[in-house]
Amino acid sequence: MKKINSRGFTLIELMIVVAIIGLLAAVAYPAYTDSILKGKRAQGRTALVGLMQQQERYLTERNCYLGFTTAATGAATASAPSPSTACGGTTAASVPFKTLSGDNLANSAYLLSADVCPTSTGTLSIAECVRVIATPIGPDSRVGTLSITATGTKACTPPASGVTPAFSLCWP
Repeated sequence: MKKINSRGFTLIELMIVVAIIGLLAAVAYPAYTDSILKGKRAQGRTALVGLMQQQERYLTERNCYLGFTTAATGAATASAPSPSTACGGTTAASVPFKTLSGDNLANSAYLLSADVCPTSTGTLSIAECVRVIATPIGPDSRVGTLSITATGTKACTPPASGVTPAFSLCWP
């Protein structure tokens, strides 16, 4: 009787390979998504520092900061607690700052905005202090908004109630 020499993999060998690939993917995917979120947070922090520099330049030119909000579409609108008295009676027709953390809305992880600094006794005027805020566009289960004030106070808010972000996740 002649023996047939067969080549190939048995079903058991194939199932072992599939199981190993599945285990590797189960370990690698969460690490990958965590790395992506860390990169997006870094993009948000970088954008906030850049925006604060722009606000300081604006302050030297006009003797006050500029408050603004940014819509989900990326369009920004200038605002102030009292627009008629903002910057010596003048208001900004448009926001001269970068309002997204990326080059465009599709490449951005955060929308940027600015308002007055909160204090324990209320708020300061826009001429005295500004807080720049980065609001995430996509979901981040561990960190919500990032902010920094003109006095250098850094903060972050939780993404949902009951979640307390570690400050080191927001501002390492």
